[in-house]
Amino acid sequence: MVLKSYRPLLSVPHLPGLFLWSLAARLNIAGLPIGITFLVADWTGSYALAGAVSTTLTVGAAVAGPLRGRSADRGRTDRLMAVCGLCYGTGLVVLALLPAPLWWLSFPLALATGLFTPPASQVGRALWPHLTSGRTRTAMYAAESTFQELVFVVGPLVAAAAVGVGGGRGAVLLIAVVTVAGSAGFALAIRRAGLATPPRPATGAAPLTGRRRSLLLQPELGLLVAVCMLLIAGLAAVDLVIVAWARELGRPGIAGALAAIWSVGSLVGGLVAGGLAGPPRISRRAFAAAAGTVLLVPLLPPVLVLPTPWLLAPVLFVAGLAIAPTLAAATERISDVAPNDRRAEAFGWMNTGITTGVAASAPLTGWLVDGGGPALGVVGGAAMVLGAAVLTLGVGRTPRRCSDPVPAA
Repeated sequence: MVLKSYRPLLSVPHLPGLFLWSLAARLNIAGLPIGITFLVADWTGSYALAGAVSTTLTVGAAVAGPLRGRSADRGRTDRLMAVCGLCYGTGLVVLALLPAPLWWLSFPLALATGLFTPPASQVGRALWPHLTSGRTRTAMYAAESTFQELVFVVGPLVAAAAVGVGGGRGAVLLIAVVTVAGSAGFALAIRRAGLATPPRPATGAAPLTGRRRSLLLQPELGLLVAVCMLLIAGLAAVDLVIVAWARELGRPGIAGALAAIWSVGSLVGGLVAGGLAGPPRISRRAFAAAAGTVLLVPLLPPVLVLPTPWLLAPVLFVAGLAIAPTLAAATERISDVAPNDRRAEAFGWMNTGITTGVAASAPLTGWLVDGGGPALGVVGGAAMVLGAAVLTLGVGRTPRRCSDPVPAA
């Protein structure tokens, strides 16, 4: 019954291929930090420097988000994907082949490479409203938020396997190849679907903002970006706590398994939410995500020392159930309130908010864990998710936009 709502997506022309290629073009997001960490640590022997290089690449991606979105709104998205994928892959190859004595060059290289991060997620999210409508569009955004969890499971696994075979250099080279192939495949799928050029605004549709005015000045869009930033910052904090806790136990390998269980919970929750009737209620889902995060606090030291970390697994599964549904609701709402001809830019700002949240969460969570243990780190994460939930109370006070033509499919 749950999967019944997703069946219409398979009958929409070009949609399955576009969706799969858009996911393939995002594998670098989850896998690259592992490759970069091992590569720079091999050069310098310092994980701090490795984290700094990875953060520099993230800064480049955050800056590029809205810029690439504007390019997608005004030009050919197939060319944008192909060019960004090629430049990004080339930057990774140069970074991987850099001689160890010149490791300091990795900082400007990482920044330049990050500026060409392929905008697969924002381009895809901007395309879905032109192929779907109504409940089908709701199911599409639910499917995207759900299956993106698989990217965050598969990406690190592929990178870790590559590290085992060829070290950090081999992992970065593999991710470069995967990124170029995924971006090229997505570009070709966009061209075949006839969606390479941005559609003209519907007749009589009044844009919410002027072309020269930042979308962040549109109140609800700015609020949604802040929601995504706080939500992902809180979830990133829990990820970091899981790693730190597993390391303290002397069992670092268990961190990946526990994080995977958390992702599986999110995947299941996303599949179920996508099959529900009616418009998604973002506030209800966000508060459920905050409550799930709070459930983890009393089960971690120094509050409680579990006899085995596996006892945390079922709670992690339950805590993850509301993650993908909340992101799906936020994504769909951004699509609703963004001007038709600036959707990719709006999703670029969403990506910038997400990357900013991840970057800001790491040092704060590390400080909390050092000062009060894993439980305090999760308290910080829960506070950020709760902050996102509170902000969602201001979302949805403007009507849905009806200026999109209804897709023939």
